[in-house]
Amino acid sequence: MKKTITTWLAGAAVLFAFAGALPAMAQDAQAPETATAAAPAAAAPALVEAAPAAAPDAAAPAAEAAPAPVPHKGDTAWMFIATILVIVMAIPGLALFYGGLVRAKNMLSVLMQVFMIFSVIILLWCVYGYSLAFTAGNAFIGSFDRALLTGIWDPAKGAFAYAATWSKGVVIPEFVFVAFQGTFAAITCGLIVGAFAERAKFAAVLAFIVLWFTFSYLPIAHMVWFWTGPDAITDAATAASEGAKAGWLFQKGALDFAGGTVVHINAAVAGLVGAIMIGKRIGYGREAMAPHSLTMTMVGASLLWAGWFGFNAGSALEAGDIAALAFINTLLATAAATVAWVLGEWIFKGKPSMLGAASGAVSGLVAITPACGFVGPMGGLVIGLLAGVICLWGVNGLKRMIGADDSLDVFGVHGIGGILGALLTAVFAAPSLGGQGIFDYVANKASPDYSIGGQLVTQLWAVGTTIVWSAVVSVIAYKLVDMVIGLRVPEEEEREGLDITSHGESAYHS
Repeated sequence: MKKTITTWLAGAAVLFAFAGALPAMAQDAQAPETATAAAPAAAAPALVEAAPAAAPDAAAPAAEAAPAPVPHKGDTAWMFIATILVIVMAIPGLALFYGGLVRAKNMLSVLMQVFMIFSVIILLWCVYGYSLAFTAGNAFIGSFDRALLTGIWDPAKGAFAYAATWSKGVVIPEFVFVAFQGTFAAITCGLIVGAFAERAKFAAVLAFIVLWFTFSYLPIAHMVWFWTGPDAITDAATAASEGAKAGWLFQKGALDFAGGTVVHINAAVAGLVGAIMIGKRIGYGREAMAPHSLTMTMVGASLLWAGWFGFNAGSALEAGDIAALAFINTLLATAAATVAWVLGEWIFKGKPSMLGAASGAVSGLVAITPACGFVGPMGGLVIGLLAGVICLWGVNGLKRMIGADDSLDVFGVHGIGGILGALLTAVFAAPSLGGQGIFDYVANKASPDYSIGGQLVTQLWAVGTTIVWSAVVSVIAYKLVDMVIGLRVPEEEEREGLDITSHGESAYHS
């Protein structure tokens, strides 16, 4: 019965997306979408991934319009590589990082959850997720104009649609942008499972992820990242009109280069709510629950670090100066956080640990994510050092204060690191501190006006909105899944281990 209900829910979601796509498909058949691009004059140049821009009308006289932009093969090649790097972050990177941290009897359950979540979310992303996140609708959610990826290829004209970037007249193939953003959605959902690892039902995990992805990830991604690109901005009037089409937090000027709010805070809050609602593991605080393979955790952390260059530098959408800035910041901040965490652990616990080094690296990666394309290298260095120390407290002191069994410290690392990085972005993006400031697309140069205090208030709006939105959606989604499927495995199955009881196989054989 439970399997039937789960299948019905998944089928209903697909049918809903398909039904919503039909009007858009009919419109596309009559008149393909035209290219648009703009951003609020107060917005930074690389806040978000660009909105789709359709292929130009070949029938328009060349004398009446500027030559249509054509993707540069170097930018396109870089975005292919960046997308592959983000896939490596999730599978195998995140899977091995989490898998090594659980007990041996639950190793495969974690690998399976991450692997299946990645696959399910990529499917839903192409059916309806991309369209709701990255098309014009209202300030909180997009439309079904790109449902089933319709409209990106125009068979009548034999033309593909392009996506805008952060530079006027520079585009990339929209299919590449779809794939790149799809990997962001997939790894975000995968992050959540670390908070309630070793005790949740597999069917419940998948059902919750579908609901949370639909009602939390997509609206937050649209609010923070959606705009129509820079090309249509020529004066204050066009900046205002195009800016009004952007997501709510984008309109406010929130800075999130690669996902501090959308990815890390969003997922961490969902994970913490799950850890509280599902309850603590049997024997938590009384029995040893040490990681079964720090070797795999180290390998996973290393793959995360390597893949994160695609995550952060890829968010520039071009192979240029901002990508290079994000790259060096990702390298430097992560190294600084690793050193800071290990030194802090060495001082307060007496010994430096491999687990501490791996956790420190991830904390630095998380904290620099929202800031990497906005701050200078020394700002990145400071963010990394602070992340190592503050996230160390997050997984020790704060965790004890909250009292929840956050199995793999999702909130302590991703939540605290994401909040820290989002707020410090406002500080170190200031040109006086070596940052990029805010780009003015009307004047086509950096704006001379930048207020750390004003930007900090904007960042607080973004952080607060993400926390509240994700928490509310998570509570409702967990409750619905618990009523229909049940969130937690029976006690005897938890004691035996989820590998055997949920999947009928073992990671290791003697």
